Amino acid sequence: MPVTIPVTIFVLLAIALFYFVRVHCQHTMGENAPERQIEVQILDKQSVPIMGTRPGEDDEEYWIYVQPTQGGPKREFMVGIHYYHALNPGDKGLMTYQGVAFRHFALKRD
Repeated sequence: MPVTIPVTIFVLLAIALFYFVRVHCQHTMGENAPERQIEVQILDKQSVPIMGTRPGEDDEEYWIYVQPTQGGPKREFMVGIHYYHALNPGDKGLMTYQGVAFRHFALKRD
């Protein structure tokens, strides 16, 4: 049996694995993702306690749940305490995000 066939298969599997990991990191983890803006409505917000924090560290994480106003999947983003307190369910506006990371929210006033 020629040695080139198993070597070729191994090289093709290595290339496929490399591209799978790269695509997974870009789409699931948001690595090197482009910054995007979308009109959304705040559906809900939640604060989640963090166990084992030291004095002086944040003891909660703050999350908002949004849905695009043009339709689409609901998503959740971790936000800072200032955005958490400033935004309320039902608010609409232009949200900027990069992959899975929240960047900014511009509230749309009626």
